[in-house]
Amino acid sequence: MATRISVSVELSISPEKAWDYWTKPEHITNWNFASDDWCCPRAANDLRVGGILSSRMEAKDGSFGFDFAGTYTVVEPLQRLVFTLGEERVVDVTFSATANGTRIEESFDSEPTHSEEQQREGWQSILNNYKRYAESLG
Repeated sequence: MATRISVSVELSISPEKAWDYWTKPEHITNWNFASDDWCCPRAANDLRVGGILSSRMEAKDGSFGFDFAGTYTVVEPLQRLVFTLGEERVVDVTFSATANGTRIEESFDSEPTHSEEQQREGWQSILNNYKRYAESLG
């Protein structure tokens, strides 16, 4: 059985901006990778229940890459996204207004290939990259 893992970040931008930078493909390609030696050359996002989100993550040197895709089961604009990866893994993303901006929390079902710590670190690194990108736009 999968373990539930959570990561989060606090942003100094409004929930509206946080939502746009999270959901629009032209923004996703600028932050959806864990380290500077990786990139996200393409992303698509059909933001509706039953819609598909997809992206490609790959090493900049071309040595490795993979496709990431999920199907939305919940879309609550500016508040929450839930999607499935494959048939069993569930990802839940919440956007909460704070006194200084927005808090995003992502919780997801672990997968069996990598340790829980590796998964937590990888997802947190992507979230940190999102924060840097989003706050740089203001």
